[in-house]
Amino acid sequence: MLSLQRLPCLFFSGSDRTPTTNSCSTPPSRASADFAASPSPLISRRLILLRHAVSLRDHDRPLTKTGQADAAKVAQILSTLGWIPQLILSSDATRTRETLKSMQAQVDGFLEANVHLIPSFYSIAAMDGQTAQHLQQIVSKYSTPDITTVMCMGHNKGWEEAASMLSGASVKLKTCNAALLQAFGNSWEEAFALAGPGGWKLEGVVAPDSTICV
Repeated sequence: MLSLQRLPCLFFSGSDRTPTTNSCSTPPSRASADFAASPSPLISRRLILLRHAVSLRDHDRPLTKTGQADAAKVAQILSTLGWIPQLILSSDATRTRETLKSMQAQVDGFLEANVHLIPSFYSIAAMDGQTAQHLQQIVSKYSTPDITTVMCMGHNKGWEEAASMLSGASVKLKTCNAALLQAFGNSWEEAFALAGPGGWKLEGVVAPDSTICV
């Protein structure tokens, strides 16, 4: 577990709900009662919102040596935590692509993910309050129900806004910081719908200097 900023979060499962009285004269069948008592659990969906590592200026600016080292450290931390994405959606800017390259060089698991470059991630991040909805659309478009962990790589200010809007917390993302978010649903569309704005649990914010507690 990370020794990072964490938010209190309450979950209400089916077993916590107050039972209602059945007004029917005929009791429900055994099969119906068992089904009602044991609903299918929803699948955990984990979303990583990663801001690119430190770089030079402009769209085509490369990473600095510090940025390359930071990206490798964050990849190792995510691997240690078990947050290895099966799908990576990244801005096509040079600095995000080089951030991913450094992460792939450090942890083989990042090489196994499906990767899609999304040019709109660069422009949407500069538009007030639009990134969260755009991320929802793109993640839902490229993901499949068997994918449980997705990483979106992009830019501020949009990535901070999206992490804050989805979690309901005030999230700050410095370069090469990653917000770890969790919701539940049998598909990504359902997870976004059930969680809604503010309903994603913020598991932590990973930085290159994060300390992992056993």
